Amino acid sequence: MPKTVKCLIIGSGPAGYTAAIYASRANMEPVLYTGKEPGGQLMITTDVENFPGYPKGIMGPEMMEDFRNQAARFGTEIHTGVMIEKVDFSGPVHKAWTEGGEEIHAHSVVIATGASAKWLGLDSEKRLMNKGVSACAVCDGFFFRGQEVSVVGGGDTAAEEALYLSKLCPKVHLFVRRDELRASKIMQERIEKAENVEVHWNTEIEEILGDEGVTGVRLINNKTKENSELSLGAVFIAIGHKPNTDIFKEWLPTDETGYLIVDQPGTSKTKIPGVFVSGDAADKVYRQAITAAGTGCMAALDAERYLAEEGII
Repeated sequence: MPKTVKCLIIGSGPAGYTAAIYASRANMEPVLYTGKEPGGQLMITTDVENFPGYPKGIMGPEMMEDFRNQAARFGTEIHTGVMIEKVDFSGPVHKAWTEGGEEIHAHSVVIATGASAKWLGLDSEKRLMNKGVSACAVCDGFFFRGQEVSVVGGGDTAAEEALYLSKLCPKVHLFVRRDELRASKIMQERIEKAENVEVHWNTEIEEILGDEGVTGVRLINNKTKENSELSLGAVFIAIGHKPNTDIFKEWLPTDETGYLIVDQPGTSKTKIPGVFVSGDAADKVYRQAITAAGTGCMAALDAERYLAEEGII
């Protein structure tokens, strides 16, 4: 028999766990499936120093354990490591299936599946993750203030990361694999005006150097095939994110890069009544733990009002 729930939360991380905290306190009896990466991107983040309430900072995994424990304290039923692999939003009761074949019928659904950073795919990149390799300058740039650093990418995100770091670091190297930036005109102009940002055209990283932390990079010019090395303190990968939204695309609209689109700006509502979206699955601008938590709160409150209007709670 299918399992019937008032509120199904798909995904964890700050958005999913915050939605669970609010939903459980509102007697919505939420059931949360964490997916294969419980805690989301915070699980590969070391020091988190910009989340309010942690004046001494906290490790990303430890913070996610705090979030999880708080959700569980109020009664959230949490299925750790279990993935929702299929949904059907065609009827008034929304259906979902786990990878093991369990069928869930939900009166409301909060999507909190997040997004995953794209990486270069280097062994040295994995080895030095959180030791000078990062996908978020706003999160980690502070730790490398006063050092020379680099950004990889040629779009708006890479330009924004480079400009942000230019305020903290004496020199920022921007590695662009093409001979032009894909960034918008205004961002290109800002990069040109930034005196301490040096753009390296047709340049790719072959290896990130260092043992206990990043010490430099080995580069290749993809036009001349010339190799070079550069001493650096950090490498910020800014080649994009992939929202984890594939299972919803049949039912919900997305933008050209796969981010879910809210039906009413300023809310978490989608075009399907009773289905709400939070966190990085819909946010390609801010992508911070604090903003994800905020939209998790919004989704739970929107779901609560929906369930009350439907006479379910």
